[in-house]
Amino acid sequence: MSRALKTADDLRRRATYLAEVIDQLYPGGNGAAPPEAKGARRPYIIVPGRRRPRVLVPAADRKVAAAALSRYARPAARGARLKRDAAVLALRLGVDRLLLPHRLEVDGARGIDEHLASALGHEVHLSIHIGPARANRKPVLQVLDGNAETVAFAKLGVNPLTRELVDAEIAATRRLSEHCDLRLLRVPRLLHAGEWNGCNVMVASALPAWTEPADLGPGRRVAAMRELAGACGDSRSSLGDSDYAARLRSRLKTLAERAEQDADTLQTAGETLLDRYAASEMTFGAWHGDWAPWNTRETDEVIYLWDLERFETGVPYGFDAAHYRLQDDIVTKGMDPTTAVLGLVADAPAVLAPMGVAPAEAEATVLLYLVDLAARYMGDQAERAGAALGALGRWLLPTLLRHIARQRTAPANGADGTR
Repeated sequence: MSRALKTADDLRRRATYLAEVIDQLYPGGNGAAPPEAKGARRPYIIVPGRRRPRVLVPAADRKVAAAALSRYARPAARGARLKRDAAVLALRLGVDRLLLPHRLEVDGARGIDEHLASALGHEVHLSIHIGPARANRKPVLQVLDGNAETVAFAKLGVNPLTRELVDAEIAATRRLSEHCDLRLLRVPRLLHAGEWNGCNVMVASALPAWTEPADLGPGRRVAAMRELAGACGDSRSSLGDSDYAARLRSRLKTLAERAEQDADTLQTAGETLLDRYAASEMTFGAWHGDWAPWNTRETDEVIYLWDLERFETGVPYGFDAAHYRLQDDIVTKGMDPTTAVLGLVADAPAVLAPMGVAPAEAEATVLLYLVDLAARYMGDQAERAGAALGALGRWLLPTLLRHIARQRTAPANGADGTR
């Protein structure tokens, strides 16, 4: 698909999702407050506009609106930051209708606001993120108090997949924030977990995602990845004897039984890889599951890390480092996905050495990570949801199969490795 078609498709899906998410958060009123419900009306500003909505900010209070927009994200591109800053200034000066003319109004009496206010014990103002098409897309809300301070972020599970992910993030957030001694990392605290209107709801403390990142280099990040990997305990065993191998085989079998597109091909590739490296010793620990530039903020004091819905224990050391490299190359640097995968496999020893992964284990670890990632996308039905990288047959599967097919022998059993 050409860049122009992809852009048009994303715009169409965002506009459709705007109506969908409003109906999820303010059900029964089709996003409109009746004239008689004057006290319950909640106006929102659509930023930057209806054609390509990215965020809704509350319009009733200019101070709150400006704060919400300035903190909803930190655009990576300088031009995008300048546009965002100009819109924030317009809100503060009260001339926002020139730059941000599009508004909508909802019936607050029917919405999520009261549930969140009750859970947190104070009035709330909500900013609503309108994300790109993804299988795991769900309502994500920035929660501000009456002083325009961002106090929390909330997520709602609205279908089987997103409900499962919200439950997983509740468990991971509680586990890491309450039961693990993290020195280099800070994760959110769980403020509320509950149910509302058929959705499960998670509210977590706000981390400063909008602040200027420090330029620390990769060393601190890798040290934090190693801290997370060992936070829930670790172990060393042969791949064939590990719980991870059994779980991955089960996932691949389930995908094949569901007759997902290319599932048989992925199962064959994964089984071949697991059999080939069955005798290889590996270290297993935890990984974040989506440690990417947009889910973390590096500062001089600590590294903040959020979006824990894919957190998992008992996986090969190095998965977070491999994932960060791949996502950074594709999304941040704009690299062709196939080229990014080839580069990751070629550079596997260098990428994973700081994680304590021995050279003899590096390529196997990266290939296992790629099978794991493909199983995730396939299990989520990411292509059907319109996700940019959902069509595995166009980039990931051919490269994965080529690398597995060209290998002749597995590393020696008990290859030396450090952690």
